[in-house]
Amino acid sequence: MKTPIRILATAATALLIAACQKSETTTTTAADDAPATPGSGQSAVVDEVSQPDIVKIAVGSPDHTTLVTAVKAAELVDTLTNAGPFTVFAPTNAAFDKLPAGTVENLLKPENKDKLSDILQYHVLIGGYPAERLSDGATIGTAGGPAVKISVVDGKVVVNGSATVIGTVDASNGIVHVVDGVLLPQ
Repeated sequence: MKTPIRILATAATALLIAACQKSETTTTTAADDAPATPGSGQSAVVDEVSQPDIVKIAVGSPDHTTLVTAVKAAELVDTLTNAGPFTVFAPTNAAFDKLPAGTVENLLKPENKDKLSDILQYHVLIGGYPAERLSDGATIGTAGGPAVKISVVDGKVVVNGSATVIGTVDASNGIVHVVDGVLLPQ
């Protein structure tokens, strides 16, 4: 009788180990298209089931390639993949194109990393601010310090009078408000 029990126990153990290994590989290894160096923090965790975080939403958007490049250059990927909640005003590529020629290229230089980081943090609010909480006349502090001023014009949310919210996406760690302008701290 010991032999059939041993065979069943061995088979059950093998199945359990296989299931654990499969589960581990799908949730904790670095993705080929991960926005940061594998193993470099929260951004290296792969999760194909949960709602994507702010960075994964931006990475998956063809309209935010400039923003993704800037976030990487400023080394803010791991910060924006943390639990949050954060609210990000995410400028589109077209928004960056409105800046004077050479501005983006200059900001992406390693020697301008701190300035780029300040500009990007000016697009981040600590806490979750869905569109209905962005009320006319509100002033909200940013992760970079200075506050942004919210107005509502013809039913649309406008930040600092220059960037209109043109879309909103919920993320696992906050909210992304797509904007048509780049916010520059005064």
